[in-house]
Amino acid sequence: MANKKITSRDLDFAKWYTDVVNAAHLSSYSNVKGCIILEPNGYAIWEKMQQTLDKMFKETGHKNVAMPMLIPENLMRKEGELINGFAPEVAWVTMGGSKQLEERMCIRPTSETLFSDYYSSVVKSYRDLPLKYNQWCSVMRWEKETRPFLRSREFWWQEGHTVHETQEEAENETRSMLKTYETFFKDYLAIPAITGRKTDKEKFAGADYTLTVESLMYNGISLQSGTSHYFGQRFSKAYDIKFLNRQNGFDYAYQTSWGVSSRMIGALIMVHSDDDGLVLPPRIAPTQVRIIPIGDNEEIMGLASGYLKSLKDAGISVDLDNNDQTSPGFKFAEAEVLGIPVRIEIGKRDLENGQITLTRRDTKQKMQISKDADIVSEVNKLMDTIQNDMLARATARRDSMTFNATNLDEFSKIMNTTPGFVHADWCGDENCELKIKEIRGTKSRCILEDEKLLTGKCVVCGKEAKHHVVWGIQY
Repeated sequence: MANKKITSRDLDFAKWYTDVVNAAHLSSYSNVKGCIILEPNGYAIWEKMQQTLDKMFKETGHKNVAMPMLIPENLMRKEGELINGFAPEVAWVTMGGSKQLEERMCIRPTSETLFSDYYSSVVKSYRDLPLKYNQWCSVMRWEKETRPFLRSREFWWQEGHTVHETQEEAENETRSMLKTYETFFKDYLAIPAITGRKTDKEKFAGADYTLTVESLMYNGISLQSGTSHYFGQRFSKAYDIKFLNRQNGFDYAYQTSWGVSSRMIGALIMVHSDDDGLVLPPRIAPTQVRIIPIGDNEEIMGLASGYLKSLKDAGISVDLDNNDQTSPGFKFAEAEVLGIPVRIEIGKRDLENGQITLTRRDTKQKMQISKDADIVSEVNKLMDTIQNDMLARATARRDSMTFNATNLDEFSKIMNTTPGFVHADWCGDENCELKIKEIRGTKSRCILEDEKLLTGKCVVCGKEAKHHVVWGIQY
């Protein structure tokens, strides 16, 4: 039975999304227009993402730093393409206290300028390289239309910024970090992402090229979920990041940047959740198991306490709902709306048969096991099954909404009836890219660099194609 507070996702997907965010207490609107409050439940998911990714970054040799949140205008303007690209979204600070600032400063929309300015003062020799830094922070972009987690004026993210001795090393970093994101999405978020290169029109302002992680939501709309940019020497020349090379001459450094944000929470909701609330993969769920005793007799509470200790000792995130003011039905519904992957239900009737019940959130399936079973082993086995099943279902749904188009009529029919990912060849002409945008705002998601062409002819103009491209409607 669906949660009465949540609109059916098949009836009104946008309203369903907002209802899930509210019902699970992930965020709330603030009196700062366009900015959300990240509530404890939402922050707990973001924190788990942070901890997991931070470990992955550090295992690949990256270190965390913190840069200022304000950028003087003169620094921002040193790389012209960057400031032009972000100009419509920049928020400016013009007053300090009661005095007009001599130079206005922007609240960081991204931090390439600050990192580049810093690198120009600390990079002296090839022996200093590479520098592989990352920061966790919030940034501000003056979005016109906002939606919790998907687009807000202030949002949370990580941004990696690295500087290298050679082009090869920097390009390897760009691709390596894209692979890190792809692995995180697949292994932790249970989201089957596709990866590739952005077209020149869609690449990051100031990048030589941008690699992207693209995921498909339940309703067939795509979400740019992470990006990795290769800058070459653009920023090093603009900010004078030079170093003594191995031949005792001077070279400009090669740079990258890469990032994912709290919009990953939006992706989790829109790929996995249902009409009863959140459905979270076990590996990213802040609380993986909730123990719900039904009744408070000595045997029930003794078992509950024992399971709690065993699971905690095994490193499983678990809590105990022993609130005697609410009914079992209410407790089950609350665990469901929060997306807790596994419930352990301990009731008198089951215990009479020497059993307890394990319920999985993703399918609502219940299973009885012996009360004397190895609870850690049983829970771990069930969580692995849930994690794998969620990825399999998301992959199957994505594949069912992935199509090929060989001409514009086919393309238009797909997007107007069953939107999803559309594979189609493209000649590389921006005019053809813009022609496709006329179909419900469809944009290129990424160029699949290692994929063969479908027909060899551009889906728009019919001329010789250069690229196999995935297209989609985007959030």
